[in-house]
Amino acid sequence: MRLLLARHGESVFSVDGLLNGDGRVPGGLTPAGRDQARRLGELLRDEPLDVCVTSALERTIATADEALRGRDVPRLVHPELNDPLYGRFEGAHLEDYRRWAAGNSSSEVPGPDGESRHAIVERYARAFRALLALPEETVLVVAHSLPIAYALAARDGTAPAPRVPLAAYAEPYPFTGEELERATSLLEAWVAAPSW
Repeated sequence: MRLLLARHGESVFSVDGLLNGDGRVPGGLTPAGRDQARRLGELLRDEPLDVCVTSALERTIATADEALRGRDVPRLVHPELNDPLYGRFEGAHLEDYRRWAAGNSSSEVPGPDGESRHAIVERYARAFRALLALPEETVLVVAHSLPIAYALAARDGTAPAPRVPLAAYAEPYPFTGEELERATSLLEAWVAAPSW
């Protein structure tokens, strides 16, 4: 199995550094984001994609639409790949949330309708398990920066941290099935015994 994990293109939220995990709030791509998604399609032109999995948020679906334009690739929507539910930080600046996160444990919830970082890692590990269970050989996954950052770090043996680097827009990060399995196992072990 081969998986290509890609963050969505620049969105109307991310261009201003704003957070959105609430799927009821519309938020597509900027013109630059659409260009980035088309560039992703060019990068993947010769890839024999068997299925494309996106989160349920508009910006990932729009990125897949642009990247796969003209190709007949089956699509699946997997809400467990969604961005976090940010609670009181919904619509706020990323740096405000990151400051809050740096001063709180992974089990802390950012207010009503929010999701703890522990719950987020647990959800992403479940999503990766579901991806690994797919029968298709080559899978394009269009998701968000955070699950990709966790997967990249875990592939290199690094447990989730309170702050992780942002994944590049619409850039494919290749994983073998074995690499994602190893990363998922590390995330699951961290969920069982969180370090922060």
